[in-house]
Amino acid sequence: MQTFVNAFLGFFIFESIGAAPITDTILYDSEFYDIPLEELPHPFVYDENKQFDEVKAEAGTALPFILQEIYSSATLTEETEDEASIPKLIDGSLAHGSGVLVLQTQDGLPTCLLCTCLGTTVYCDDRELDAVPPLPKKTTYFYSRYNRIRKISRNDFANLNNLKRIDLTANFISDIHKDAFRRLPRLQELVLCDNRIRQLPELPSTLTFLDVSKNRLGHKGIRNEAFKDLNELQHLYITDNNLDHIPLPLPESLQALHLQNNNIQEMHEDTFCKMRDFTYVRRALEDIRLDGNPINLSKTPYAYMCLPRLPVGNLI
Repeated sequence: MQTFVNAFLGFFIFESIGAAPITDTILYDSEFYDIPLEELPHPFVYDENKQFDEVKAEAGTALPFILQEIYSSATLTEETEDEASIPKLIDGSLAHGSGVLVLQTQDGLPTCLLCTCLGTTVYCDDRELDAVPPLPKKTTYFYSRYNRIRKISRNDFANLNNLKRIDLTANFISDIHKDAFRRLPRLQELVLCDNRIRQLPELPSTLTFLDVSKNRLGHKGIRNEAFKDLNELQHLYITDNNLDHIPLPLPESLQALHLQNNNIQEMHEDTFCKMRDFTYVRRALEDIRLDGNPINLSKTPYAYMCLPRLPVGNLI
């Protein structure tokens, strides 16, 4: 009886194995490399959209949330071949200029590598520059002190419509084109002290601060009525220039006038006040420095009647 049972179970197992489906083994051999996808002996379904979505989701989960947002919102633009070959400045704009300084400084470096660019401020102090470097168009404040710049050309600051301050202290500047600064619509502060300037250029009416101390303006370096239309000028410093007169007229907005260490020998009663109008008061002009000049302020007492304070200088 036991033998019969064992034989029956063995026959049942054999039949079960024989009834199982047989699958062919797929061999991805080199013989199929050149066969089109649809002609493969065992084609498979390729859902392009589904696979792309899965890859995109997988890549997205691999990036931090902040990076995902940056990459998803970024707009890719193709550069032309010409634009790609031009170095860009720190603000992403293309460098423009003329002559040997079209793209680089005279040391062969982009401006913002040779100098220091922080936001819209460019610092080029003590870099042994002998010319104004090409600046980013968005430059607001430019400092190039203690260099060897000798000349300011007409186009050195061309199209820099955001410039508010230029500081060229302690260079060797002797020649400035008359229109170098006049076309800057927002220029407020211009510092040219400690140079070799013999002729003051045309100035924009937006100036509030001008310092041309320690230069060589002398008798003819300031044209007649040079400051007449500077209706926003508040501080004017022309010390150590061998001036022999006070440049007139001075704008009503002026608050400080420093003329010390020149060669001014006389003053008229209408230099600061209106000789025929004794009710006129000039309240803004509170700081006048005339010390270091060969002038006796006590000889013209009516010249200060409209001022809130007496000038500083020799009263004997």
